[in-house]
Amino acid sequence: QVQLVESGGGVVQAGGSLRLSCVASGRTFSSRFMGWFRQAPGKEREFVAATSWGGDKTYYADSVKGQFTISRDNAKNTGYLQMNNLKPEDAAVYYCATATRGMYGRNYYYTETYEYWGQGTQVTVSS
Repeated sequence: QVQLVESGGGVVQAGGSLRLSCVASGRTFSSRFMGWFRQAPGKEREFVAATSWGGDKTYYADSVKGQFTISRDNAKNTGYLQMNNLKPEDAAVYYCATATRGMYGRNYYYTETYEYWGQGTQVTVSS
C-alpha cells in the first residue's frame, strides 16, 4: 500500500501562484510514476500532469502547458505541482496519484492507470 497526502491548496487571486505537495509513504518502492489530476464541481476528474518516479519524463495536459510544472524530490518522497498564472478555470480539487505499472503510450493520462490516490486539496481562484 502507498499513502498519499496532498497539501498546498488554498485561495489565490487570478494571476497568482500556488505549489502543491504530495507526500508518499508506505511501499513507495513499487511506484513507477506520479500524476496530478483535478476535478471541478460537476465535471469529471481530468489529467493535469505526470512524471516518472525519477523525474526524467514529464507530461502535461495542453491546458496547463507552460503554466504548471511537475517535479519530484525522491529524497523526501514528495511530488510537487507548481502552478503559476492561475485562472478561475483552474479552480478544482487537485489529487495526486501513483501507479505501479510502467509508463507506456499515454497511460499516464487515464485515472484507471493509477492505484493510489490522495484525499485531494482544494484550489480556489478568485477573479
